[in-house]
Amino acid sequence: MSSRPPLPPSPPPVEIRAWRDRNALLADRAQALEALVKGYLGAGRLGLLWLWAALLALGWSLVGAALTSLTDVLTAIVGGLLLLLGLGVMVPAGLAVGFGLRKDRRIRQLLCQWAELDRDPVLDRNLRRPGLSLAWLVPSVVLCGAGLAVCLVLPATAEPGHDTYALVVYGMGLGLICWLTGLVGVAKAAAYRRWVQRSLVGAGAGAGAGAGARAR
Repeated sequence: MSSRPPLPPSPPPVEIRAWRDRNALLADRAQALEALVKGYLGAGRLGLLWLWAALLALGWSLVGAALTSLTDVLTAIVGGLLLLLGLGVMVPAGLAVGFGLRKDRRIRQLLCQWAELDRDPVLDRNLRRPGLSLAWLVPSVVLCGAGLAVCLVLPATAEPGHDTYALVVYGMGLGLICWLTGLVGVAKAAAYRRWVQRSLVGAGAGAGAGAGARAR
């Protein structure tokens, strides 16, 4: 059983909202937004993303070892086992990344829904979290750049007869994993900053506050 808390539900529809006053609404809004921000940009999510990326790289390394070992019957058998083992590591890791991206999309929807209910200047200022966004952005940019460099430099510098196609494909695969992992981190940090500007700073938040007040 997972120990992670579930995501907050969507705010109730306007016709069935039953907050006794604005303070009760703001309290529920604050609790929901804090949980959603932690679920989206928490240090655990960054570590989990890099863990799955490391497992993908490990699986691809096993696949690469299988591709470079096809020289005779014995090594072909060993290579086949390595290939199966590599795929057995990569497939679950890839699925986990996909589920994580789907969860991120749901969290972004919930962030917008809860932020539109009203405004809370103190909470909204604390939710901007520029340091947390940078903690995602900076290493993700570095990883993305390193992966892209590997994908471009390795095939350009490969020497025919010295570097095999399997070795080049293996290196480019690792570079692609790094690039995609970094791209996910950059996209998440950028999406969070857009949400902050649109829902907590921009004029749209004021309109949402007015709508929340009318609903009550």
